[in-house]
Amino acid sequence: MRMINGEQCLMRIFLGEGDRWQHRPLSEALVELFRRNNFAGVTVLHGVAGYGAHSVYHTDKLLELSTDLPVIIETVEERRRIELIMAEINDMMSGGMITLEKVEVIRYPCGGRGEEEQS
Repeated sequence: MRMINGEQCLMRIFLGEGDRWQHRPLSEALVELFRRNNFAGVTVLHGVAGYGAHSVYHTDKLLELSTDLPVIIETVEERRRIELIMAEINDMMSGGMITLEKVEVIRYPCGGRGEEEQS
């Protein structure tokens, strides 16, 4: 496992859970892309409400059940590594939004909790 620390880049990808890539959920396809490219990690967050460019409100409330709730995918990586696959990400997305921001990684342990406790 690679260690990352210091100044890195946080990429957030905003999309809907109904978004697809080659008949699969886009979020799953993006996670696989990051894994194939040995990114340090990725997190997929499922939202309970939100709206995007068309101002259509999506919510998980029972009376207003939505089939396209918001999804946010986050990864922290070196900016140059993100830029290497940005064209592929753009090709996979038909909508949504991508943001990049500088972040300072202050802790990213190499092993799991069990390994830390043993040292």
